[in-house]
Amino acid sequence: MWRDLAPVGRSARSGGYFRQPFTAAEGELRAWFAEQAAARGLALEADGNGTLLATWGSGDDAVLVGSHLDSVLDGGAYDGPLGVVSAFAAIDRLRGRGVVPTRPVVVAAFAEEEGSRFGVACLGSRLATGATTPDAARELRDREGVPLLDAMAAAGVEPRLGPAPWLTRVGCFVELHVEQGRDLVHRDAAVGLASEIWPHGRWRFDFTGEANHAGATRMQDRRDPMLSYAATALAAAATAGASGPRATFGRLDVAPNGTNAVPSRVTAWLDARAGSDDALEELVEEIARAGSERASGDGTALAVTPESVSGAVGFDVSLTARLARVLRPWGGPGEVPVVPSLAGHDAGVLAAAGVPTAMLFVRNPTGVSHSPAEHADLADCLAGVDALAAVLEELVA
Repeated sequence: MWRDLAPVGRSARSGGYFRQPFTAAEGELRAWFAEQAAARGLALEADGNGTLLATWGSGDDAVLVGSHLDSVLDGGAYDGPLGVVSAFAAIDRLRGRGVVPTRPVVVAAFAEEEGSRFGVACLGSRLATGATTPDAARELRDREGVPLLDAMAAAGVEPRLGPAPWLTRVGCFVELHVEQGRDLVHRDAAVGLASEIWPHGRWRFDFTGEANHAGATRMQDRRDPMLSYAATALAAAATAGASGPRATFGRLDVAPNGTNAVPSRVTAWLDARAGSDDALEELVEEIARAGSERASGDGTALAVTPESVSGAVGFDVSLTARLARVLRPWGGPGEVPVVPSLAGHDAGVLAAAGVPTAMLFVRNPTGVSHSPAEHADLADCLAGVDALAAVLEELVA
């Protein structure tokens, strides 16, 4: 399965992946998912939000398992697909042992988890749970101005946005994911569990000024929003500090975007994360305050708009403790590690919606993620499959 996925959406130049939702590359992945379901005789279902589901068994109180197939721009191979591939492989393990499930197992591939095309992370799961409304989703546009509904239709996905009926049949959700950090490396463990997800979000900073000639306009006569942005980015780094909260400006849009022109507008997107909801709010407020003060001195203006904000989420304590007992053989020298996640996941959206949820992590030797250098050793990936199979057997056998 991993060999089949390796070339899809991969850049020959960087080695990274461009698997944005409702594009040709993601369409290949969706076709691959359907082929894997058919090869195992699993019932295939697609909801109107773009999420794919493959069911082993029948009935309610299902164990949902899986992740997502889309990537960030120039992303790594493991973030998302590892969880989907491992879910199919874990079912193969259970069938090979003659396990007959007493409750259904549903493999999910959620749509637009990364928010790389339409700007809202975990869009498929947020629509399924009602965290994002259909009306709000209909207003979403990608960077070229293509509406979400048009992109879905062009990809052959019939849009029926809104809460998903299949979610009422789910008893719990277990998501396996490559670790995005090095906790498991430091603990010498191939597999771990997540305790919580830090609150995080995306805010759009619109700096506006006055376009002018780069040569003819004196420095003191300019109203340059690029200077306001640059000072705000430095303020964000200083406010977050060396450890603890995270503040990142990773995307810019500049108008008129000319080499010999002072910009009229700079739009920058802030990704911010902190250990509590209050700490996150304080972090963003301080960055916005610093930006507004600088803009006032530059003769520019700043407007800040939240685009996607997720509060702190703790995973189901009893389910996590139950799985920790099952996963002791994969925990390294001691108990299986239970660590926080500073990255957002569909698991966090479902947990916030009241679905009992747990997360498994597979060790990442460098900790690098959202990059072509993202990696997990094959031995650890196979350990993840065995661990996930043990978890599913505990829950359905």
